[in-house]
Amino acid sequence: MSGNKAFIITFSIFFLSTVAVIFGLKYFINKKVKADIVPEKKMIIRKPAVAGSFYPADSEELNSQISGFFDQAKMLDTESNLRILIVPHAGLEYSGQTAAWGFRQVEDKKYTRVILLGVSHKNWFDYAAVYNEGKWETPLGETPIDEELATALLGNKTVADTVSHKEEHSLEVELVLLQKILSNFKIVPILLGQVSDKVIDDLAGKISQNMDENTLLVVSSDLSHYPSWSVANEVDGETIKAIVSGNKSTFERKIGDLESKNYPGLDTCACGQQAISVALKIAEILSIEDFRKIHYENSGDISGDKSRVVGYAAIGAWQESGQDILGEQAKKEALSIARRTLEEYLKTNKVLKIIPREKVLEKFLGAFVTLQKAGQLRGCIGLFEPEMPLYKVIQEMAIAAATEDGRFLPVAEKELKEVNIEISIMTPKKKINDWREIQPGKQGVVIQKGPNSGTFLPQVATETGWSKEEFLGQLCTQKAGLPNDCYKDPLVSLFVFEAQVFAED
Repeated sequence: MSGNKAFIITFSIFFLSTVAVIFGLKYFINKKVKADIVPEKKMIIRKPAVAGSFYPADSEELNSQISGFFDQAKMLDTESNLRILIVPHAGLEYSGQTAAWGFRQVEDKKYTRVILLGVSHKNWFDYAAVYNEGKWETPLGETPIDEELATALLGNKTVADTVSHKEEHSLEVELVLLQKILSNFKIVPILLGQVSDKVIDDLAGKISQNMDENTLLVVSSDLSHYPSWSVANEVDGETIKAIVSGNKSTFERKIGDLESKNYPGLDTCACGQQAISVALKIAEILSIEDFRKIHYENSGDISGDKSRVVGYAAIGAWQESGQDILGEQAKKEALSIARRTLEEYLKTNKVLKIIPREKVLEKFLGAFVTLQKAGQLRGCIGLFEPEMPLYKVIQEMAIAAATEDGRFLPVAEKELKEVNIEISIMTPKKKINDWREIQPGKQGVVIQKGPNSGTFLPQVATETGWSKEEFLGQLCTQKAGLPNDCYKDPLVSLFVFEAQVFAED
């Protein structure tokens, strides 16, 4: 009997253990399967905030209204590329016609990316708020966010923030006009809060690095608020003149001057002042100089009430494709500045004081200075996106190439007559995601990973005869101190740029 009991107990334990294992395994498998199923990320869609108030909520009515505006607008006669467009953002019945004059210049163009830049009218914050994912919806359809470009613009006080855009009208009003005139494009909406000059300059630098010929910057701003019709015409005329100067400092000084005069009823000269400042800084960085007034009127011209009005202007900035940055005289002066600076510095250890004759040398442009002796490299140092005029960049880089390039002994005064000077004027860097896009000989390349970085100028590929892979491999090892194939590493950042290169005869 005791033997049977022992058997029964042993069997029972075995049976229960087996059942427990089976159920435990089943639970584990189910849990693992559920854990492996990652829920799909929900698409963020910004719904229209001002449909039915700033513009018709009915798509047919909206289409008809916008079509009427475009029928009245004309295309300006130019073969250059529109890079920046400043347009108003009041209700379409007031500012729609002026905005249509601006957006008419976009017709039949192949822009694939539009950066929408405005100033927050609803919320207070001290940064640039980038709407970085999803889509924007209007009665005319949905437009996707360029998430890759949005991510590239983030940093410091430029942050991902979709909430601050929720009730804002100034960019939404521009989108309905864009949807009517342009197809197959993505947007990056950016709202400025009450930001510092540094945020303005940093954002301008970021946008400049990422603007190509398929990217349009649209700045949303009305002009004078609430003066009489006659005062608005006077003040807006001065503001427009300052904007088309293409100079950020000129514009900001003019706004300060106008607002100090205490015109009756004048609340502000431009509600999007800081957004316009960003655009003008970008224009300076990218040498975009052809600013033009496209159209102007104020609300008094539309409503007939001229006692208290708001001003509206469409202003564009164009740039010729592939144009040289410096003309012949400017190139000669730049080379002269570099040589005279070196002569003075190597003799006295002092930097020569310069007042350039050519105005282009006062622009904020990056440059590399290369020194060669008997056909061999003797020094090369440069600076991208500087915070000083080009002529000073040339001076500082010439001195640095002669005295601070760690690959060589400093250039001696007596050997300077044997040294040939070459200058490369740089376009801003543009980030790329695929090394196969690089065009050696046309584009220079910057490779960056953590503290390691290296740069090859466009002419390096031509002078060496290297293939694309050889060019990039040498850049990785020679300049960046990274493995030969580092350019394929997804953690490595790749930037391209172009250069205008010229040298002494």
